[in-house]
Parts: sequence; C-alpha cells; structure tokens
Amino acid sequence: MRKTHLALAAATVASAVAVPTLAGAAISEIGPLQGETAMPDPSCPNKPCLAISRTTGYQVKVGDTRETHTVKEDGRLVAWTIKLSKPDKEQVAFFDKNLGGEASAQITVFRPGNKLYARILAQGDAQKLEPYFGQTVQFALEKSIPVKKGNVIGLSVPTWAPALAINQPGTVSWRATRNKGGCNDFATQTAQSTKVNNITRFFCLYRTARITYTATIVSDPKKNSSSRQRKSGTR
Repeated sequence: MRKTHLALAAATVASAVAVPTLAGAAISEIGPLQGETAMPDPSCPNKPCLAISRTTGYQVKVGDTRETHTVKEDGRLVAWTIKLSKPDKEQVAFFDKNLGGEASAQITVFRPGNKLYARILAQGDAQKLEPYFGQTVQFALEKSIPVKKGNVIGLSVPTWAPALAINQPGTVSWRATRNKGGCNDFATQTAQSTKVNNITRFFCLYRTARITYTATIVSDPKKNSSSRQRKSGTR
C-alpha cells in the first residue's frame, strides 16, 4: 500500500480541522486500535477478492476491542479515511457489471437503538474510489458533521468498495444493513446512501473480516469540559 493520499474532494483536512480552534479541542481518529500503526490490507487482487457491496456497514469488534467506531466525545466529524486494495482489470469489470457501477462510498453517522435498529443521522457525499485503488485515501468533508457521544460512524457503499480485510481472527466482526434471510444477498441494494433520518436494522453479522476505514473527529471543548465538570461535581 502507498502512503495516505489526501483527496481534495471538497476542502483540505487542514482547513476542516482548523475550524474548532478553541483551547482544549482534541483531534482523534475513530477506528484504529490503540497502538496500531496501519489497518490490515484488504483483499484483491489476491483470491478470493472480496469487496463490500451495496450496503451500510460498521465494525463491531476487533479482538477484545468493541465499539471501535463509536464516538467517545461530542464534536464534529471532519474527514474519513479508507484503505483500498488494488483489484485487477477483470475483477474491477466483474464488480462494476454486477454491483451497480464503479466503486464508491460515503461516511455515515447513526444513532444505535435496541435490537440492532438504528437511525441514520447524517452522511458525507459519496466519493468515487477507483482513482485511489492500492492507496489509503483521506476525504475531507466540505461541511463538518456534528456528532455526539455514543453515535457510531459507519460506511455506506452504494455500489462496491475494495475495503475488506479477510481471513481475520474469529474475534473480528462487522454488521451490515441487510435483512433477515438476506445476509448472503450481496447484490440487493441496502445502502443507506440517501436516507438521512431513516430507521434501519443492522441485522447481518460477518465474522473474520474488517472494514478498513476510519474517521477523524474534532472534540467540542466547551461541551466536553462542562460534562467533565458535572461528573466531578465542580462548577
């Protein structure tokens, strides 16, 4: 994999992150494990070449770590990063033909509820991925998205995305918005790509695989400072 490529799809990360400059604001990356220097390599062009297809997903667990993509403090989502494999021409042609067109994805924020239901709160614009195959690419949001503690950052894939690391341990799993009985239906469209405020259900669980994406959050220093003061009993 090559070095991270900053996609100037809307605004540079520097300008996006520079908005909340109040003292105490912290920048954090949602998704990597503590001490992890890089995401595992997604499959392709090795066989089997697997991709996320026509769904919205999020990582449930990596080893002993749960809630890898859960927001820890109120703040703003300013960018997201995805590590892409480099499928060969035949693999690209197969996915394009059978999964609705060229590779694309968008970041999605949702609020989890009971029994695997969730409400879609906000999304970034869909981004074309093929120009960045074989790279780790970061997309800055044109307009940052407010997030609250407990929100989850997912990835919506209206077509397909070569961003799935396979052959992981059995303690690694992710969920998708496919319905009961449809967990092996990878062609039917279930991506929440234009359905903000929609209630969906992440019914299907997939083990031994990891979605290779992360999100950049800038914390809200005022809200988080007030919250910490209330917990400590100070004013």
